[in-house]
This record gives sequence, structure tokens and C-alpha cells, in this order.
Amino acid sequence: MAPTILIAGATGNTGRGVVETLSDLLRTNITLSGHRILALTRSSGGAIAQKLAALPNVEIAEKNWVDVTADWLRHNNVVRAFIASHNNPNQFAEESTFHLAALKAGVEYVVRISTTAANVRPDCPAYYPRTHWAIEAMLSSPEFEHLRWTSLQPNVFSQFYLSPAAELIKNFCKTGKQDTLRLMASEDAPVGIIDSNDVGVFAAHLLTADDVAPHNKAKYVLNGPEDITGRQIVALVEKHIGTKVEDVRFKDLSFVDHMAAQAQDSKSVVMSIKFALETAWEGKCGASTMSKKVIQLAAPKRIPTEVFKTMLEE
Repeated sequence: MAPTILIAGATGNTGRGVVETLSDLLRTNITLSGHRILALTRSSGGAIAQKLAALPNVEIAEKNWVDVTADWLRHNNVVRAFIASHNNPNQFAEESTFHLAALKAGVEYVVRISTTAANVRPDCPAYYPRTHWAIEAMLSSPEFEHLRWTSLQPNVFSQFYLSPAAELIKNFCKTGKQDTLRLMASEDAPVGIIDSNDVGVFAAHLLTADDVAPHNKAKYVLNGPEDITGRQIVALVEKHIGTKVEDVRFKDLSFVDHMAAQAQDSKSVVMSIKFALETAWEGKCGASTMSKKVIQLAAPKRIPTEVFKTMLEE
């Protein structure tokens, strides 16, 4: 079987960009000539999965990545892998199992998605950045020395950050009425939000590197090329609807309340997500914090207004 680059979560926020870019890069990559891309999805019949399956060197496998074992990785001759894990409270148990399987199977290199760099620390009040810190600490241990890895620490995705604004415009166009604009952004703090696809593009460049050693144990900070504030988001909305926004709520995290109400896990743990935005509100997540290596290898390109335009067209 051909050497394989595994993409766990191929139809997710970042996975799609990884697969599409990998397929394109492999056309001219001499070192990885003959490698195949194995894209995991829980629904191979979905529209995105079918589109990816049509790309050169791409095969689709219907399998949940949490069920991946060392034997399965060996059977599929996986030599490099990408994983974008969920952020549920059981993340550490499931993602650490994936990395342990990769270690035992002799996988050469793994690229994983972490979260906002300013939050990845053991004392972050929000639970999931502590999980990412713990995963990175585990991978840095002597026991995992033979598994090369890179952790990407992207800022909040543009699509998520801007979605309330896009929804207000779409509803206004249908009804002529405004709902309350609920933004997780503060009014003044500049935040380098990033297009999720740009994160996938950068990950694909790492996965096709001739020599991954320079990226081993690296933690790369990814931001978008341009900052945006809550006030600027309001201005975008007003430009599209042709009138003033009647009611805007900055630092609105009411969506977390809905998540906690529906969660099967500890509600207090889920509610801690509200603390994750504090570093952004404090001005610690601007575009200028991006790692130099990201700019050199595959700098994010899409500014917030471009992403916003695409969202309105969907």
C-alpha cells in the first residue's frame, strides 16, 4: 500500500482546506511522490466528502478518528497525519489516544490544531485551552520523542466570530427587521481573526515539507492578516443594511448558556468557555502576534471583509 497522509476531520473547519491544498501540492512534490491522502469523515456520502473524493490522490474513508488504532494506522501505512480534534470535555482522553496510537504505529509526523495561543496555559480559566496545553505537554515528554509533531495555535475563526453579523444581515434582507446584534467581540479590542481555510493551507504546507525536523515540537501562532474590532463589525453591518444597528451587545457570550443547557457534561465546566474571550478583550490576540515561520511558509491571506462577503453569499 502507498505511503499515506491521514487527515482526521477532513470535512471540518480546517480539514477541507488541508485536503484541497495537499492534493494540489502533491502534484509537484518529488519527496512525497506516490503518497496518497486518506481523508476521514463520518459521512462519506456528504456533499463536501464527495467533492474531496474527486480530487487527485484523495481517498475517502468513513471512520470516526476517535476509533483509530495503531493496527489500523499500520494497515493503512500512515506516515504523516493531521488532526483537528473536538473541544468537548473528553478531548484529552480521545486525542491523547490518537497520538499514542500514532506513536506505537511509527507515524513519522503529526500536525494538530490547538487554540488561541494566549490561552494555552495550565491556569487558563476556560477548560479546553488547558486540554490543549496538556496534549502539548504530553507530546513534549521523553516518552513521545519518536513522534515528531507541530501544534498550530490559531486565533478564533473568522466564520465563527462574524456569524452573528452575517445572520442579522440575512434576516434583515428577508424581513426588513433587525434582531439584536450579539457580538462576542469587545467594542475596541483589535483581534486578528483568521479564516479557517487559511489554517488548513498552512497545515498542508507542513505536511508536505521535505524535512519536518525544523518544525518538530514547534507551536505556531496563526492570526489573520488584519485586525478587526467590534465597532468595525457593526460598521460592516450598517454598510450592508443601509441603516444604523438598533441594538448591539458587545462581549455577548449567551451562546455558551445554550451550550451548557444542552450539555451532558458538567455544566460548570462548559460555562468556563466564557473566560476564553478575555485575552482577546485585553488586546492580546492581535494580528501582530503571528509566528514568523507562518508568514514565511504560507501566510494567511483572507482579511475579515473578504470572509464576511463570502459568508453573505452562502
